[in-house]
Amino acid sequence: MSFRYSDEVRRALDTKAPLVALETSVVAQGLPYPDNLRAARACEEAVRSAGAVPAPIAVVDGEVWIGLEEAAMLRLAEGKEKLMKLGSRDLPVAIALKASGGTTVSATCELAAAAGIRVFATGGLGGVHRGVSEHWDISQDIGALARYPVAVVCAGAKSILDLPKTMEALETASVPVIGVRTSELPSFYSRSSGMPLEHRVEDAVTAARIVRARGELGQGGLVFALPPPDEAALPREDVERHIASALAEAERQSIRGKAVTPFLLGDMARRTGGQSLKANLALLANNSRFAGELAVALTRG
Repeated sequence: MSFRYSDEVRRALDTKAPLVALETSVVAQGLPYPDNLRAARACEEAVRSAGAVPAPIAVVDGEVWIGLEEAAMLRLAEGKEKLMKLGSRDLPVAIALKASGGTTVSATCELAAAAGIRVFATGGLGGVHRGVSEHWDISQDIGALARYPVAVVCAGAKSILDLPKTMEALETASVPVIGVRTSELPSFYSRSSGMPLEHRVEDAVTAARIVRARGELGQGGLVFALPPPDEAALPREDVERHIASALAEAERQSIRGKAVTPFLLGDMARRTGGQSLKANLALLANNSRFAGELAVALTRG
């Protein structure tokens, strides 16, 4: 597959500078305008502050872009046209139909791996949804993490998921989840989940050694789970209460599939008086900064 590259990413590839992939579904679907554009810029600057080069990934008019110029990012953020929410399975459709859209975790992992980028920063993973026994809603992210050799830095799995089942699915797929300065799984908006993690690292240099070892074994991706900044994190009990109400409202409105996450993010922002949005923006930048540190550590061997 041929890619298009932004000027910044092309220079990074030519000089073998450290790169960090960034998803764009958070821009195209996840956050409202102009907060989505602000989040994208904050993530890029956080990656740069760590000494790496940001590479937001998207499909624009059927072309896969590794790195986006400002006009293309603004086009995704403003949402003045129909934009696809792209998981791995949607990529060939978007390319063939010359459509445009933001990439989710699964599609970003796939395209980052194909472009030779080993580190990817996002907000939270997709996984096993609550009520899975009724609708069997399991994110493509699980399979992508198992298949593509990319280190994903995130704030754990999204709070709206069934976290115990998500962790079981990741274990079944042989995807290690490693805490960054924590021995407990973060739950996106909150620093805690009540779920212990078997492994942890204290810094990016140690994380890079694990990434290299996994690569040498020919294995797939892995997850580094970073708690959201303390000053922006929300109490776990409050988040659970709001999620229960938001899920009930989604059920009443018959909202299903890909539409669930954007609906819940918006509903959570309303129920928390904007505090969940503040937490989301903070954790995105926090994850991007550590991902930049990890990418730098990897290039230093």
